[in-house]
Amino acid sequence: MLKEKEKVVRKAMILLDGLVVSGAFIFSYYLGRYFHAFYKESGLPFADIVNYLPLNIEQYVVILLFAMPLWPAMLYINGAYKAMRTESFFMAVWTVAKSAVYMVFAFGSLIFFFQFKFVSRLFFINFIMISAFMLIVEKAIVFYIVKNARKRGHNFKRFLIVGTGKRAGNFIARINNHPEWGFKIEGVIDYEKHPAGKEIKGVQVIGTLDNLQGILCDKAIDEVVFLVPRSALEKIENALYVCENLGIRATLAIDLFDFKLAKFRQTELDGIPLLSFETTVADELRLFIKRGIDILASLAGLIILSPVFLFTAIVIKLTSDGPILFLQKRAGLNGREFTLYKFRTMYNDAHKKRAQMEGLNEIEGAVFKIKNDPRITPAGKILRKLSVDELPQLLNVLIGNMSLVGPRPLPVYEVEKFQPWQRRRLSMRPGITCLWQISGRNRIQSFDDWMKLDLEYIDTWHLRLDFFILFKTILVVLFGVGAY
Repeated sequence: MLKEKEKVVRKAMILLDGLVVSGAFIFSYYLGRYFHAFYKESGLPFADIVNYLPLNIEQYVVILLFAMPLWPAMLYINGAYKAMRTESFFMAVWTVAKSAVYMVFAFGSLIFFFQFKFVSRLFFINFIMISAFMLIVEKAIVFYIVKNARKRGHNFKRFLIVGTGKRAGNFIARINNHPEWGFKIEGVIDYEKHPAGKEIKGVQVIGTLDNLQGILCDKAIDEVVFLVPRSALEKIENALYVCENLGIRATLAIDLFDFKLAKFRQTELDGIPLLSFETTVADELRLFIKRGIDILASLAGLIILSPVFLFTAIVIKLTSDGPILFLQKRAGLNGREFTLYKFRTMYNDAHKKRAQMEGLNEIEGAVFKIKNDPRITPAGKILRKLSVDELPQLLNVLIGNMSLVGPRPLPVYEVEKFQPWQRRRLSMRPGITCLWQISGRNRIQSFDDWMKLDLEYIDTWHLRLDFFILFKTILVVLFGVGAY
C-alpha cells in the first residue's frame, strides 16, 4: 500500500534528480566555456583558478557518466529518498546541502583517481553549486505541485473500510494522523449490521456488506480495506468477489495474530497464495549471497590452509593415540543432524569420563564446559587456544551443513535439553563463528546469555554483520580471548 507507492515515487525522484544533474552538468560546461574570457579578464580574486576548457563537450561526457549517478547516491546516503512524503521542504534543502558537501569529496576523489586532468577547478565549483541550486529548485517545484494538488482534491487514494472494531479504528486514526500519505477514507462498511448514524473515528458508517456493490458503483473508490476479526473471514468472501468483479483492489489486514517477533511474507505455490510468518530473514537474494561467500571462502581456506592441516595432523598423531579428527553429531538448521569435523584435542577415551565430571561444569545450562579440562591433551590446549581445532569445519561449510557465521552448532544431546524459546537459535544455519565467539566465548558463564546473543544475531542479521563478526573473530583468535 504505502510501501509500494513510496517505491514508485522513490524511483521517479531518483530519475528526476539524475536528469536535473545532467542539465546542471551541461549548463556548467557551457557557462565556463562561453564566459571564460570574462572570468580571466575580470580581475576577480579567483580568476587564477580558471583553466581552459576543452573545445568539445565529448571529452566531458565521460565525467557525466560518473556524475549523473553520483549525485543521487549522495542524496540517498543522506536519506533524501527514505521518507519523501513526510519530509518538509526545509529538510529537503538541508539534505541537498549536506549531499553537496559529500559530493565535493566524492567527485573530487573520482577526478583525482582517474586522473581527469582536463577538468578545471572552475567547472568543478560551478557544477557542484549549480547542481545543488537546481536540485533545490526541483524540490520546491515538486512540493508546490503536490501541495496544490492535494488542496484541489487531487492526488488522493480513496479508501473504503470494512470493519467497525478496534483494529478498524486504529487504522483510520493512523490515516487521519498522516495527511501527507495522500489517503482519504470515503466511508466505513459494517460487516454485520448498520447502526444508524454510527461513526468510527469521525468517519461515517455508510452501509453493510450487502450494500458494497452499490457503494462501489456510486463512489470513486480506489481500494477496499478489510479490517475484520478472524471469526468474520467467512462473511467477507462474497465481498472479495464483488471487488474482483468490479476491478477494485481489495486488501485484507493480516494483523490477525499478536506476533511479537514473526514477520509476514506473501508468497505462492503453483498459483496458491500463501502467507508466511517468519522470525528469520526472508531475503533469498542476501541468503544466496551469504551461501556463495561461504562456498568460495571455505574452498579457498581449505586450499590455502592445507599445510596447516597437514602439520596439525602430524602433531596430533605424534602426541596422543587415536584418530586425527573428532567426529560428533550436531544439530544444524531447524534441528537437522549432521557430522561436525574438528581436530581431536582430547584423549581418545574422553567421552567415557564425561559422566564423572558433570559436577565440574562451569557454564549454567545445557552445555558442558570446564576451563582446565583434564581430558584435553597438551597439544590440544594449544590448538584450542589458537582455534586451529575448528578449521576442519570449513569442510562442513563447503558441504552446506554450516556457514562461516551463525550460531555455534551444539551436540544433539545438549539441544534436547533446550527450553522452547532457546530452540529458535536453530532457525538459522549454524556457523564457525558468531556473536558469542567475539563476546568472550567461555567467559560468558550463563547459557541463557549465550542463547540471547544467538537470537540477537538472528533478529538483526545482515551481510554487514557477518563481515563485522569475521573481522572481530580474527582479532579474538589472534589474542586467544576466552578460548579453552
